[in-house]
Amino acid sequence: MAKKAVNPATKQDQKSLEEALSKSEQFFENNKKTIFGCLIAIIVIIAGGMLYTTKVAQPRQTKAAEAIFPGETYFINGDYSTALDGDSYGFDGFVELSKQYRNTKAGKLAGLYAGLCYAQLDSMEVAEKYLAKFSGKDQMVAPSALGALANCYATSGQYGKAISTFEKAAKKANNNLLSPYYYFQAGLIYESTGKTAQALKTYKMIKAKYPESIESQDIDKYIARLSSK
Repeated sequence: MAKKAVNPATKQDQKSLEEALSKSEQFFENNKKTIFGCLIAIIVIIAGGMLYTTKVAQPRQTKAAEAIFPGETYFINGDYSTALDGDSYGFDGFVELSKQYRNTKAGKLAGLYAGLCYAQLDSMEVAEKYLAKFSGKDQMVAPSALGALANCYATSGQYGKAISTFEKAAKKANNNLLSPYYYFQAGLIYESTGKTAQALKTYKMIKAKYPESIESQDIDKYIARLSSK
């Protein structure tokens, strides 16, 4: 019986994709910096605006906003330990400030920053506790916080929680930038854990609903590979 011919390019694409998904733990470890890097950029830009608004519109919260400001510099520079625990110059650290000002916007942001710092230091269990507490109604910082939480779950092997949280983040974002990205992360976990039907459904949804997104540019490779199984 003659063997069916296989296009060398297609075979190579399939091999590359399968290698990328061979170990889900390694996949998320390799992409952790990118995921958190995107989140950090979003939070630094938008949180800065939120703190400015807080100072102008809500003078009573000015003290809280000013208190966490030094920590943002440590955070941006990658000095996560100092950002968490404080320094000898009057900055108390995000952990303490999240308690002191827990009922203010700045205090909530301090808790979010604390969660991201712990995640960057690979203390995922502690990071999860802080990230899970953060809530918001905007379409950028709030879903990004959920995305970070989902990544923590994935990194620690809690794949079911990771999938549902990535999908929650995508729905909360409801935009062409973050939604397809988080749905794609969910699809990858579905696939890496053997749930190919759900993965295929997710990939097809990304193609149909977010055709202009970055994720859609290569999504046909994933769809074709799973459709052939």
